[in-house]
Amino acid sequence: MFVLELSYTAELERIDAALPQHVAWLETHYAAGTFLASGRKVPREGGVILAVGEDRAAIEALVATDPFAVAGLCAYRVTEFLATTTAPALDGYRQQLPG
Repeated sequence: MFVLELSYTAELERIDAALPQHVAWLETHYAAGTFLASGRKVPREGGVILAVGEDRAAIEALVATDPFAVAGLCAYRVTEFLATTTAPALDGYRQQLPG
């Protein structure tokens, strides 16, 4: 599982102008089952996405297609973790430790 942290690198006016394209991108990846949750940081200086994917390289390639990233409006920090404990609603995403 991955935590994708966006940090805005542009003023909010430019973020707001690109927001419809970013939301459409999010919706595509929710429909594909890649994104589980997302939202704005408080204060509004970026956002967070909880994602699942094959591997880190695939997720990094995916975030590079975010319209915010393409336009140079944000930087991404990708954190991979093993979700060994989950709420019942996320049981299908529970992972095992290697070995």
